[in-house]
Amino acid sequence: MGRILIIAEHDGSTLNSSTSKCVSCAAGIENDGIDIVVFATSGAGIASQAAGLAGVAKVLHVDNEANANPLAAVIAPQVVAIAEPYSHILGPSTTFGKDLMPRVAALLGVGQVSDIMAVLGPYTFQRPVYAGEAIVTVEASADRKLVGTVRSASYKAAATGGSAAVEATSVDANLPTHSRYGELKAAASDRPDLQTASRVICGGRALGSKENFEMVFKLADKIGAAVGATRAAVDAGYVSNETQVGQTGKIIAPELYIAFGISGAIQHVTGIKDAGTIVAVNKDAEAPIFEIADIGLVADLFAVIPELESKLG
Repeated sequence: MGRILIIAEHDGSTLNSSTSKCVSCAAGIENDGIDIVVFATSGAGIASQAAGLAGVAKVLHVDNEANANPLAAVIAPQVVAIAEPYSHILGPSTTFGKDLMPRVAALLGVGQVSDIMAVLGPYTFQRPVYAGEAIVTVEASADRKLVGTVRSASYKAAATGGSAAVEATSVDANLPTHSRYGELKAAASDRPDLQTASRVICGGRALGSKENFEMVFKLADKIGAAVGATRAAVDAGYVSNETQVGQTGKIIAPELYIAFGISGAIQHVTGIKDAGTIVAVNKDAEAPIFEIADIGLVADLFAVIPELESKLG
């Protein structure tokens, strides 16, 4: 057995739920303790949030002005600097984790296990391949550190109520200067975050235009849902890239997922397989999405959405 280190994802003030899901994954691995590390400029508050997760033994926070923005090239050598006591180093399979963890693995000279969706043993895991159409079992070498990313959609958030020790620490690492933070461009929105929302309404290319896609936004606002889109809808310019759901977009697991005008291509379906209840509306009765939908309605979305809105008041 060994200790497990989880790299926290946060926005500078709030811990991302993906970290909590990493804790749930780590709890399934035989271990001598689960620790979390927060890289920030003033991470005590975020560390306190992490300390409240059940099953966490200790939370470290590394405060450094270089950590003002989550640059993988800057964080990776700091992870390696504190990695020695740990047998497993985990991060979320989000944009943050996919950027950071391969760098950590490369600096440690080990391979990486990506998209862990089930733990079969300390070094044996299941992960999806072929856009989720197949699940493979992978076994890593037990004589070296394991670096892995956790498929957040496959795990529930860890319970709260923990009381882990919080410790400020510093690291001795040579931080690169070739990577610099430019800017973050993201549309401002009061809607729930797509990757953590319990309800998601998603639209496809069948909506026909950016103007028509506003119907989806209005309905989502009625029920407090996040808004997603297929790659085809994003490529057509109906909505921004950050709404894309699927193999090349975001992997989500809401309690309720409603799809309007989505055929159900494998690349999209891989992003929603872990949703609790899937509702599909499509006028094509042969659309593949009906094969995975819990509730399917063969109808014109342009008639269904206004009717739903009127029912909701």
